[in-house]
Amino acid sequence: MRPEIAWAEAMKFENRHDPYRFFDELRKTPVARVADDIYVVTGYWELLALAHDPRVSSDISRSPLQAKRAAAQEPPPEAEHLTAYGRQPSMIMSDPPYHDRARRQAMRQFGPPHSPDLIPSMEPGIERLCNELLGKAAGKTRIDIVDEYGYRVPVTVICKILGVPLEDEKAFHAWIFDFMAGLDLGPEAATEEGKVRAAKGRESTAALTEYLRGLIDGYVRKPGEGLLSRLVNDDGPDGPMAPPEAAANALLLLIAGHDSTVNTISHCVLTLLRNPGSVELLRRRPGLIPRAIEEVLRLQSAVQFFPSRSATADIEVGGTVIPEGSAIFLMYGAANRDPGRFPDPGRFDPERRANEHFGWGSGIHTCFGGPLARLEVNVALEVFLQRVENPRLVVDPPPYRRNQIFRGPQHLFIDYDRIREHS
Repeated sequence: MRPEIAWAEAMKFENRHDPYRFFDELRKTPVARVADDIYVVTGYWELLALAHDPRVSSDISRSPLQAKRAAAQEPPPEAEHLTAYGRQPSMIMSDPPYHDRARRQAMRQFGPPHSPDLIPSMEPGIERLCNELLGKAAGKTRIDIVDEYGYRVPVTVICKILGVPLEDEKAFHAWIFDFMAGLDLGPEAATEEGKVRAAKGRESTAALTEYLRGLIDGYVRKPGEGLLSRLVNDDGPDGPMAPPEAAANALLLLIAGHDSTVNTISHCVLTLLRNPGSVELLRRRPGLIPRAIEEVLRLQSAVQFFPSRSATADIEVGGTVIPEGSAIFLMYGAANRDPGRFPDPGRFDPERRANEHFGWGSGIHTCFGGPLARLEVNVALEVFLQRVENPRLVVDPPPYRRNQIFRGPQHLFIDYDRIREHS
């Protein structure tokens, strides 16, 4: 199968439940040209090298896709993602020195050494919330792990951390859903339905951006609780973050700060129930839960790829020269199943060692929210295993959302015998 065909198949919505067979085809050429100016990287070692290569830029203004978007009334699907976070670039779409400063400003409010207690302090509340959510399901025999469990945990946590009112969740949840549905890199994006989704996604992104700008402007006038307020009122060595920058990064933190965690919780439950004996194993040996989560992150990467990078020089890697100015898609989900790095890569092995996967990216853009997400997933899975008796899948594969980047089930229904009492 030619690389461009394998790529198109992997991006089709009908294959969202299992793009990996097409990633396996792509990996036969670990660095492959799949369209004009677009190269995809599916080999583990090739991706690792490029993720740390200073000749690879994340600055969207350098991407050839940005030029295509500017030149076209209707941007090609692969360029559509560049509108995702508004006109002001977030740190994930920037290079040093801006990236480094913005990341320092955010990390200063988020984790050690300046905010060492923020993440650990969340654990009791996360556990309490997980038990409350399962308590609501105690009188039933079916639950949607996405809507009724996996989503509620991280969205509640990220709202508290950022200082976003949880009562506004219904509005921004709808905006984020439309935004995700509009970011379609597959062939369906060129259909009339795809164009409608893209337009709706742009409208919702604008509405979400405006909402966050309003919150931040309010915090500039009157400081409050949460990371967003501290960003624009910081007296640290880098000073406060300018409100437009804070709004762009708030969009990133709000979306990435809960969506990938929802997907990981859902995929943990899905993977355990697909592999007989896994639930019983983790109940007998709960110390394996963190390792099992890492294995799920490898098999079902929280972020499959992020299509914003480009080459600032000719780069030879994996026997291929990526020409200067080309877009580079680092395919984390494909590299995490490279048999040259992981023995029997398609098998779920909760005892797998040496599991250095790309579930949270690699290099300077590695997700700094990973420790929080791991805590949320660990607690959610632990409570689920303790309380849900005889869980089983209703539909496999479950329906997936359209987005190829933040890939996850739209719903994951499971049946069970009962919810045990909380001890």
